[in-house]
Amino acid sequence: MKNYVLIAVHIVIASLLLGMACSTPAKNKIQGEWTSKDGSTKLKITDKGFAMDENGEISEEYFIKDDTIFTSFQGNQPYTKFVIQKIETDKLTLLDPDSRQLEFSR
Repeated sequence: MKNYVLIAVHIVIASLLLGMACSTPAKNKIQGEWTSKDGSTKLKITDKGFAMDENGEISEEYFIKDDTIFTSFQGNQPYTKFVIQKIETDKLTLLDPDSRQLEFSR
């Protein structure tokens, strides 16, 4: 009887760990090409690069912690911080370092 309980506990824990490992993190949700509302700025986010300019070609390294994107050009510090205010499938709202709200769509 004890063995069945231990096996059941292990199966439940393994299922929970597998479920957490397969969930989609925020980093995967924001990856892609975004365009600002007025069309003047392009934002391109890949798994390793964050590029926001008119052409979207100058890429910076980035990482995400909680609801903030930290970017740096070739590892230089201090980091530039962009706060993710709202993220949906086709809409992204960021707060830039100057506290301006930037709205993007795919």
